[in-house]
Amino acid sequence: MTGAVIVAARRSAVVPRGGAFRGLEIHQLAAPVIADLLRDAGLAPGAVDELILANALGAGGNPARVAALAAGLPQRVAGLGIDRQCCGGMDAVLLAEALIGSGRAQVVIAGGAESYSRRPLRLRTDPQGGPPAAYDQPPFTPWPDRDPGMAEAAEAVAAQLGISRARQDAWTIASHARALAARDRLRAEITAVAGVRDDPFARPMTPQLCARAKVLAGSVTAANTAAAADGAGFCLLVSETVARRLATPRLRILAGATLGADPALPGLAPVPAIRAALADSGTSPGDLDAVALMEAFAVQAIACAGETGLPEARINTGGGALARGHPIGASGAIETVRLFHDLTRPGQRGLAAIAAAGGLGSALVLERL
Repeated sequence: MTGAVIVAARRSAVVPRGGAFRGLEIHQLAAPVIADLLRDAGLAPGAVDELILANALGAGGNPARVAALAAGLPQRVAGLGIDRQCCGGMDAVLLAEALIGSGRAQVVIAGGAESYSRRPLRLRTDPQGGPPAAYDQPPFTPWPDRDPGMAEAAEAVAAQLGISRARQDAWTIASHARALAARDRLRAEITAVAGVRDDPFARPMTPQLCARAKVLAGSVTAANTAAAADGAGFCLLVSETVARRLATPRLRILAGATLGADPALPGLAPVPAIRAALADSGTSPGDLDAVALMEAFAVQAIACAGETGLPEARINTGGGALARGHPIGASGAIETVRLFHDLTRPGQRGLAAIAAAGGLGSALVLERL
């Protein structure tokens, strides 16, 4: 077994559906980010052994292969496309670590890319020969009566833990404020795509604005829910042998976990994954210098932070998905990119975590070397 380290991390801006990225395909979002990633590390495209790309809305094919070709990677890079919904981008990074750790690869690019704007329309054929039926959410369990919509599932978390709309809105307001305050420093991690260099969705939010938001389910509203979005994020992982030749920052994945939980309460699924990653890395919540916690819903972030004792002052200091948007398959990678750039001094540790439909949770702990 050989170790793997992350030596570079990049993302595009995150742009809500129908915005500046509305005409871009998945590979067009991914390729510029991949090129900058290699440039940051001082590696040629020919050094790459594999590209792992998560995508949840693209309806099959192998978007990783298309992105690899678009980015100018050698033809021998087959590309591996994965779908674990929102967890996919983070799980791609964990898969890359395992691939290098096994000795099967030396250099792997891993992350995700998603376009809500260009996603295919979804139709299900009728076995009786009738017209196809359109659908938006695929099944995440085999039981239709135990497969809630995501807003309804978020409201179930709020009801179970007694998290009010006011508290969710306050979290949302803080997320936007942090994103606006961090705009200048966030540019260091963002590759300009279609001329966009900043996350455009962040704005000054107030309780009054939140109060006017459309209710989606109970206390869950359009304001305290992340917007559907387009974007891409990737990490460059290399073996320790390769890393010694590079003049780049190095971060080691101390631990990672992807676990299943109650599919009726997907917002709580990261809790066991967070606990497992912290335990496996010998890290307590108080040891964390930074936390990148997915905000698909404000209630989900509040619940995961509270149930695991994460230090709130260190969570999403550059704003979260509520202030950016949620490009499903890319979001876990974007959280990992954010964590990479928040850990700036040797010895610092951080945690990234994300929930996914179907009751899935992923988490990883990084340490700056």
